[in-house]
Amino acid sequence: MSGRELGSFVIAADHPCLPGHFPGRPLVPGVVLLDEVFALVAADPGMTGRVVGGLANAKFLNPVRADQRVMVRIDRTVPNRLGFSCSVAEAEVLTGVLLLGEPA
Repeated sequence: MSGRELGSFVIAADHPCLPGHFPGRPLVPGVVLLDEVFALVAADPGMTGRVVGGLANAKFLNPVRADQRVMVRIDRTVPNRLGFSCSVAEAEVLTGVLLLGEPA
């Protein structure tokens, strides 16, 4: 993905979502990955005056395990949409498009 690097995050091994997803071989649930992406986008100074209004699509390409650093890139190619991609050690793990809106 072109665009720019937004930031990164790590889900720690003691995160409460991991013990039940899946016992003995924990994977970070997709909803947790998306929540982290949403938080990075919302905190981005370039998003002043905009809010994430929804998710147009998301594709989970590879699993993410606890304590792996997830790098996030964004690319605004069309108005009111923001493409994103997440990678772990150069391997793409998640791609998608966020819908942008005006604050209420």
